[in-house]
Amino acid sequence: MNYRVLLYYFYTKIDDPAEFAAEHLETCKSMNLKGRILVAHEGINGTVSGTIEDTNAYMDYMKNHPLFDGIVFKIDEAEGHAFKKMHCRPRPELVNLSLEDDVNPHEVTGRYLTPQEFFEEMQREDTVVLDVRNTYEYDVGHFRGAIRPEVETFRDTPQWVRDNKELFEGKRVLTYCTGGIRCEKFSGWLKREGIGEDVGQLHGGIATYGKDPVVKGQLWDGQMYVFDERLTVPVNKVEHVVVGRDHFDGTPCERYINCANPECNKQILCSEENEREHLGGCTIECSKHERNRYVAKHNLSKEFVDAQIAKLEQVAK
Repeated sequence: MNYRVLLYYFYTKIDDPAEFAAEHLETCKSMNLKGRILVAHEGINGTVSGTIEDTNAYMDYMKNHPLFDGIVFKIDEAEGHAFKKMHCRPRPELVNLSLEDDVNPHEVTGRYLTPQEFFEEMQREDTVVLDVRNTYEYDVGHFRGAIRPEVETFRDTPQWVRDNKELFEGKRVLTYCTGGIRCEKFSGWLKREGIGEDVGQLHGGIATYGKDPVVKGQLWDGQMYVFDERLTVPVNKVEHVVVGRDHFDGTPCERYINCANPECNKQILCSEENEREHLGGCTIECSKHERNRYVAKHNLSKEFVDAQIAKLEQVAK
């Protein structure tokens, strides 16, 4: 494979995120990279793809930049670009927890655990493992026995934890996320709130855990959701257990699609057969949408669409 995907973040002080983002975008374009980078006063978070030569040049540039001394990259081999364009945008914050008093990971954060330490500690009886990602990320893959907060977005997780504090009383709490950036803040918030007896985080996230030569991704079931065109990647090198379930019939599935209704765009797990059957919509209402992207993409006739909708409505009765 001649391409790579780089995943990284770094908490550091950036005085003018908008100016930095504009300049950094031009730097990335000059290196032929594609991807998505967020810049805030508190640091940088990004995923970019490019050739081995171009990604090497970018990593050298970042490691030699005075703002990013000590930055670490997670590297995946790829057959081509994982993005269509290059974006670098300023944001108020890298991780949105919607807290009145934000968490500074340089001041408070959970214990860093290597993949091997995390593997050992999550098997202890006095430990609970908390997934701090979104529900659609959890649904396609997670650590065995991990708690799935019933929330729509990450920023709702603090209140969910407050409402379910009994799950963590007297327990050691381990947190994990894709690359580690969310855990840096969330584990610090858990410590500040006094949740659990002890708080640890998987350093480097799932992306690092899956590459550890000793652990080899064990006790991870399913796939890891990623925010690029690949959508999911494998983690467990020892056994593969499918945990995802098709949105329509509940059968094992690891294929994500976006609802064909552009006003919905919900991500669902769905087989190709069910995607065709439901015209790409997650509900009958979405299947009937006048700007259905699946219908347009496949140039389906009105007669075919009407017949398919009638069939779905008949089954739903």
